[in-house]
Amino acid sequence: MKILNFLDKIIGLINEFIAAFGIAAGVLLAFFNVVARFVFNEGIDWAFELTNYLFIWSALFGAAYCFRLECHIKVTLLIDLLPSKLAKWVIVLAKFITFLYLLAVAYYGYLFIFDPDFGLKASGEISVDLNIPMWIPYLALPISFLFASFRVFQKMLEYIKKPPEEVKIKSEHEMVIEETELAEGKNI
Repeated sequence: MKILNFLDKIIGLINEFIAAFGIAAGVLLAFFNVVARFVFNEGIDWAFELTNYLFIWSALFGAAYCFRLECHIKVTLLIDLLPSKLAKWVIVLAKFITFLYLLAVAYYGYLFIFDPDFGLKASGEISVDLNIPMWIPYLALPISFLFASFRVFQKMLEYIKKPPEEVKIKSEHEMVIEETELAEGKNI
């Protein structure tokens, strides 16, 4: 379990850094490009392309991080109706299917880039404005999906270990009520 905790911290830091850096750098770069265009009548040629790549990386690594916090949208109607023991195993099965899907996308994303015959790296394709190999921006896909699959695997293990009565997911209104009660209790 020490290796999982170590990976958890490393992957968490990478996800957080890339998501935050991508948004911040993309917004700043877009701002500077607008200022350069309208104030100095001279835009930054490569800014639009780099801004797109920064936002894409930020979104993919942010989504991978959301698997850690379980903040992706869930439809829990069926889970709410099932008995606790069955609900637990339905959740574990859903996590397992999600894990397989994320791993498949990571694997095929890797092949898309690094396949020796047909991959982007072998094609030698270069980006238009940045003049970098296209496989570099596309690395976000296999890496972020691999990180997301790790997160889902982690959550799947947590659900396997949880007692069935603790697996029921709270609805949004239950969480709002709980947060309100906690906030009111702190103010007293």
